[in-house]
Amino acid sequence: MTITSSVHNSENFVFRFLRLSLISTLANMTVPLAGLIDAIFLGHIDNIKMLAGVTLATIIFDYLYRILQSLRDSTSAITAHALGSSRQQEEILLAILQGGFVALVVGLVILLLQYPLQILGFAILNGTPDIETQGMIYFQARIWGAPAVLLIYVLTGWYLGQKQQRTVLIMSLVGVASNAMLDYGMIVRLGWGAFGAGIATALSQYIALSVALVGVCLQIKWSKLQQVSSLVLRWKALKKILALSGNITVRFLVLISAYAIFTNFSATQGNLTLSSNGLLLQWILVGAFAIHGIRLTSQTFIGSFASKGADELVLKSLYLSMLTSIPIVFGFAVLPLFFPVKMFRLLTNHTELYPIMQETLIWLFPFLLALASASMLEGYFIGLKRGVTLRNAALAAFIVMYLPISITARYLENVNLLWASLVVYMAGTAIYLARCVLAERVFEQTVDTPPDESRSILTKV
Repeated sequence: MTITSSVHNSENFVFRFLRLSLISTLANMTVPLAGLIDAIFLGHIDNIKMLAGVTLATIIFDYLYRILQSLRDSTSAITAHALGSSRQQEEILLAILQGGFVALVVGLVILLLQYPLQILGFAILNGTPDIETQGMIYFQARIWGAPAVLLIYVLTGWYLGQKQQRTVLIMSLVGVASNAMLDYGMIVRLGWGAFGAGIATALSQYIALSVALVGVCLQIKWSKLQQVSSLVLRWKALKKILALSGNITVRFLVLISAYAIFTNFSATQGNLTLSSNGLLLQWILVGAFAIHGIRLTSQTFIGSFASKGADELVLKSLYLSMLTSIPIVFGFAVLPLFFPVKMFRLLTNHTELYPIMQETLIWLFPFLLALASASMLEGYFIGLKRGVTLRNAALAAFIVMYLPISITARYLENVNLLWASLVVYMAGTAIYLARCVLAERVFEQTVDTPPDESRSILTKV
């Protein structure tokens, strides 16, 4: 290969990565916009208890949905690896059938267990009776979207694994647009409050799912459907997605537990602290999902390159994802420092929340910077299908670093120390994963090398 062609290929790789990252980021940002849109509409209603109640109920959905985003990541990684297979079409079809089967079963189980989940969730959370009542109303409406949400995760991972970010963007835009219109109609026009916010979100999820399924029907090889369908329930084929999903699920469970403890401890400091921290957390989550959009592109490239043995491009994808995430961190963390009042007015018209929000704005930058670093490293290990490393990193940072600081913050009733616990958790996760990359030089190994999946990283780092 000549120097000229090498430079051209390098430029082409960077351009493709940046283009797909932009599309993936835009698509992924629409996910938390559903919660942010609900919060904005409810934040402009006179009854602040509705906003506080929905904030608490959202914690339960964080557990139900975000920990199951492992279905998206595992499907994405398996689909990306299938692109380098000699039986590409069959393995790509098998990935979506297996993921869809698991998602549908779990979604139906959630619907069957919705009442005990509601009782358990609100028994753990701290809130006044009036606030919990509003939260339960929201929960009972939104829970019916569970099967659609989980199927969307699988279809999103399937599209991303094939580098079809445009389809994901279209699906996501349809979902968020329909959610906004339904929110306006049900909250503002009909005055349904928390119930309207919940049912609007659930309906918009089914609308987005319909768009995604149309794309699947146009792409799959129907002639191979019967042959591949017979493999869906075979343990040898199914255990790949279950094993990877299981380890990634633990990682998501730990992360959402950190957010839940943060919100729950905020509630112990009063309704004002709970509401202000909840609104700022919604803002952060929009930025986090933008960062995760880059991670999704990175893990797709890494999985595809790893299946072909292109180790140099695997590492290059990691470095490029790190650099690409920096502007997002500055955008979501620095701009609010210069225009705080405009941001506050966007989120709520309850001016009594502004002083607390102003006091805690300083934590946006360190938190998002640590989150970006951890997220890109997580995408690296997901792309290599090394779920055990993610699991161990999350558990170590949560137990050793997050819990002691957050518990101290609750005891002292210090809102800044509470934010510091989140920053330390993200930084600890990033440091752990970075040490794994440096210590084991996993970028020089192929995905067939089993060390990470066969023994604990905790004994080696």
